[in-house]
Amino acid sequence: MKTQQNEYSNPEENNASFITRFWIYQRERFPLLAHGILISAFSFSAIAYSRISRGATGFISWQHFLVGVFTTVTLFLLVRIFDEFKDAKEDAMYRKELPVPRGLISLQELRLMGIVLFLAQIAINLLFFPKMLIIYGIIIFYLCLMGKEFFVADWLKKRSFWYVTSHMLIIPLIDIYASGLDWLLAGVDAPKGLLFFFAVSFMNGIVLEIGRKIRNPSDEKVGVETYSYMLGAKKATGLWVLILSVTWLLSMAASYYAGYGILAYIILTAIFMLSCIPAVLFTNNRSSKRAKAIELTSAGWTIAMYLSLGGVPMLERLF
Repeated sequence: MKTQQNEYSNPEENNASFITRFWIYQRERFPLLAHGILISAFSFSAIAYSRISRGATGFISWQHFLVGVFTTVTLFLLVRIFDEFKDAKEDAMYRKELPVPRGLISLQELRLMGIVLFLAQIAINLLFFPKMLIIYGIIIFYLCLMGKEFFVADWLKKRSFWYVTSHMLIIPLIDIYASGLDWLLAGVDAPKGLLFFFAVSFMNGIVLEIGRKIRNPSDEKVGVETYSYMLGAKKATGLWVLILSVTWLLSMAASYYAGYGILAYIILTAIFMLSCIPAVLFTNNRSSKRAKAIELTSAGWTIAMYLSLGGVPMLERLF
């Protein structure tokens, strides 16, 4: 493999086997264990919420669920791979410590991996539930448009709102696939309450996106556009809390349509209030540690939302 030498290059790592290099890559760019847990909760909850909303008993077959989880996890991995190509020029200039610019793994290898994942997704869905290929095809088409920045890259980069909105739409699309493992395979209409669940998923994506791009001023890097750099740390944190608030309200609406009781509203409100604490602490006294706490809270909030809206209520019904 031809490596790109820079001050971050590690010849020993760069010349290791592909398995070793990919293990390092995933650890840095797409931690399979952490992302797998999050996306599995995401998929389980989407299916569970669909079944609860339409009054169906039990859960889908675990075989179908595991195939669905494989598809959703690898779809998000494909998003990561597409981003490597989309951001390659900026990464080479400003983020030379990342795996691709430092020569750990090449774009050619990632392209091959993406093709293998794509073929595996097609094969496994064709084998277990060909019906799902309709939604899958829409997701792949949208992902390809994302990879090309919808052919308006310069326009999008100057408009942060539309950039984030257009890229976060991939999340509810994958959510539609996950929930479709229930309603589509059952041959019934999707319950209307799913619209609120999809909205929560979309907003969760924005919570994660903003949360990971709030940094202490001393940690900002030239060429790396964070929300704290573009808006200032205080305004960026306020925006994160605003998005969190909208997501909380949407989660309350989703709970209402699923027929959950007052306890669900209390739990969701408690999660929201606890999640705001890191933002308050960071605003009052900025530090790298407190900025990182916002990022971690974003992930915790997302998992909590999915478990509250679908995962836990379904587990209560199953056990």
